[in-house]
Amino acid sequence: MRFAAILSGRQPRDEVDRWATRTMLDLEGIEVDEAALGILAGIDLRHGPDEPYLHDDAQVRGWLTEFSGGCGIIG
Repeated sequence: MRFAAILSGRQPRDEVDRWATRTMLDLEGIEVDEAALGILAGIDLRHGPDEPYLHDDAQVRGWLTEFSGGCGIIG
């Protein structure tokens, strides 16, 4: 689960962003929640250089809850 991996530190945000972006470019044959994928594709955005992430851990937890019933590739 990608949101959980971010929160636990198992995957860095930039790695999840790259995965989501690549997946968005090749969705054929993959069952995903496109809304969740779109969020993950920008998960590493920051307010500016060396600034906090645009979406904090509380938002990521909310998305994890929201999308946890969907396809496991995203959650």
